[in-house]
Amino acid sequence: MKIFEEQKFNIPELKGISQKSVEDHLKLYAGYVKNYNALFAEMQKLSGAENPLAHSELTRRMSFEFDGMRLHEIYFSQFEGSPTSLTTSGTFESNVNEQFGSIDRLKGIIKNIGMMRGPGWALLYWDPKTSQFLLGFSEEQHVGHFVTLPVLLALDVWEHAYLLDQGAAGKGAYIDAFFENVNWKVVEANFAAAQR
Repeated sequence: MKIFEEQKFNIPELKGISQKSVEDHLKLYAGYVKNYNALFAEMQKLSGAENPLAHSELTRRMSFEFDGMRLHEIYFSQFEGSPTSLTTSGTFESNVNEQFGSIDRLKGIIKNIGMMRGPGWALLYWDPKTSQFLLGFSEEQHVGHFVTLPVLLALDVWEHAYLLDQGAAGKGAYIDAFFENVNWKVVEANFAAAQR
């Protein structure tokens, strides 16, 4: 079995998201990595035929831990470097403008998705088969995904992402801070990778 390792992220000081909040959030991410590895190791000790209930429950928990790990890796990578604007006249921007009219309209739609009651993830996908963006919400990070589609942008709207800085009613202010801190070059690179 290959052991997964936590990625290290070069996250600068963020506007509206404190260093303490980032540090606590990174610890949560580290927990997903650790828990996935532990569950996978436990799975290797079981025979699915002899322990069907334990085997199936470990499988369910593994998908929760794995998706938490991967979505957080996308999330934190979006803050690396420093906030950047969208590349003007780039292919990502032209596709956004064609489908949504503007990046501001897309951000508004993503914010509306993120503002739904309850925790989860607001996600921007690219569907290479139809050459279009799809938007989704994953209430539990291991369910509600568009299967096979690459995630271009991941907005974490679980309470742990904003409670420390903005309080229980601060989801909207947190989402605004998220977009102020996004390095759009990372999102554009995700889009370029999805084109291959």
